Amino acid sequence: MTDYQSVADTVTEEIRAGGLRPGDRLPPLRDFARQRGIAASTAGRVYRELARRGLTVGEVGRGTFVRAAPDTASPALTEGGRSPVDMGLNYPVVPEQSDLLARGLGTMVRPGALDSALRPCGAAGTESAREAAADLLVRGGWRPDPARVLFAGNGRQAIAAVLAALVPPGGRLGVEEVTYPAVKSLAARVGATVVPLAVDEDGLVPEAVEQARRGGPLHAVYTQPTLHNPLSLTMSPQRRAALAEVVVRLGIPVLEDTVWAFLRDDVPPLAALAPEVTVLVDSLSKRIAPGLNLGYAVVPPALQADVAVALRSGGSLPMGFALEAASRWQRDGTVRALVLAKQRQAVERQEIARRELAGFTLRTEPRSYHCWWELPGSWRSDVFVAAAALQGIGVVPASAFAVAGHRAVNAVRIGLASPPAQILPRALATLARLARSAPDDLVGD
Repeated sequence: MTDYQSVADTVTEEIRAGGLRPGDRLPPLRDFARQRGIAASTAGRVYRELARRGLTVGEVGRGTFVRAAPDTASPALTEGGRSPVDMGLNYPVVPEQSDLLARGLGTMVRPGALDSALRPCGAAGTESAREAAADLLVRGGWRPDPARVLFAGNGRQAIAAVLAALVPPGGRLGVEEVTYPAVKSLAARVGATVVPLAVDEDGLVPEAVEQARRGGPLHAVYTQPTLHNPLSLTMSPQRRAALAEVVVRLGIPVLEDTVWAFLRDDVPPLAALAPEVTVLVDSLSKRIAPGLNLGYAVVPPALQADVAVALRSGGSLPMGFALEAASRWQRDGTVRALVLAKQRQAVERQEIARRELAGFTLRTEPRSYHCWWELPGSWRSDVFVAAAALQGIGVVPASAFAVAGHRAVNAVRIGLASPPAQILPRALATLARLARSAPDDLVGD
């Protein structure tokens, strides 16, 4: 039976990441239970837990709604004394970001250009937009064929459309045993059964894919081979080659999520090794900003029609303004300038994390914006998350990332991107002091 706490953790992460916003109505209990593959009684416990956390409010006769997160922070550590330090959200911002983006948008406000940008567009965009997208996605000497590029409103919509195209209702989707939480809910929406696949120090284990395939049809595999969220792992060339050999030999489509891979643009994607079975998905949410987003899917020819139909039927087509803005930012060098700045910032923030969390067990990578912190034995991750919240700091428990059937370790993911530079060292130092204390001294039973 699925633990209601892990489902509540997943929904909490969706709220923090903006997938569920204040005012959004949650489905009725029976619909929620069916979508998440849980019992109705478990769904009831999830809803009560979300209300206990202050994330939802029930209105008689109307339903359950997401509310703005309560200000539970003590005055000890807040951003400017106003709001908690949220290290669950993970959106990089660099000081020069707004100026660079504003300069790039200057020519778009002219009437002729604006008329073009405000027209509707399809999943294939325009030829110039596909060329700009191919340039943006260049990595490790690999450049996608522009003819294979499709566009979505954002990265999640691209993932949802690909899943809908690849996995039939009741089908099986292989994912890393610790994975991006939204994938679990997106899989549930298309009626897919999520199958946990083993991960080691080098990422997804190819033999785990073969083993899962022996257990029944495996309609697709979702993976993050570069700067995995939350583990920060990047597969070696040898591991990528081994995984490519397995999926090509077995004919298993792969959904490769590369949203963080811009930080390691020296590493070619899995799509470079297995282009006939790999759909690469990316977005602008980390490279540029979540407020003006765009999703990309590089799709093999045999799957293009199905993915395009899924994008249209799911209402996931891109906004013309975002498509035009992204193309201009790519052509004028704005995207490259932001990528270089964020690559430098990630390295700087990892150095701060290593210093402030010295002596603890961290799994991370010098060019990543997050780290996986295995807590001291006296702490349970859910208790640590609650204790951190009392200090005004939000972190995400391991259970939010664990796939059903895989036991979550006592760990938390620390997002390094969102806190201001002057706050980050203090926040990490506060978490380190918390981890060195006794849980019973801080959080009641």
